Amino acid sequence: MDLVFSARFDRSLRAAPEEVQRAFWKQAGYLLASLDHPSLRAKKYQGVTGVWQARVNRAWRFYFTIGGGAYCLVDIVMHPK
Repeated sequence: MDLVFSARFDRSLRAAPEEVQRAFWKQAGYLLASLDHPSLRAKKYQGVTGVWQARVNRAWRFYFTIGGGAYCLVDIVMHPK
C-alpha cells in the first residue's frame, strides 16, 4: 500500500504542531505495516461511508480512505472530545 496525500491533508499537517507531525509519521509507518496495528486504533468513521479514522496521539486523529492500493489521507485534526 502507498500513502496519497490530499491538498487538505498536506495543509493541515503543515499547520499542526511539530510534535503532532512527528507522531503522525510514526503512525503512518504503522499504517503501512498493518491497518490493525493497536497503536492506530483504526476504525470506520461513523456516518461517512468509506472513511476511516486513526489515532495520531490522544488529542489528534487522521482520516483516510482505502482504494486503488493506497491509503488516501483526507485530513488530520484535533479530536473534538
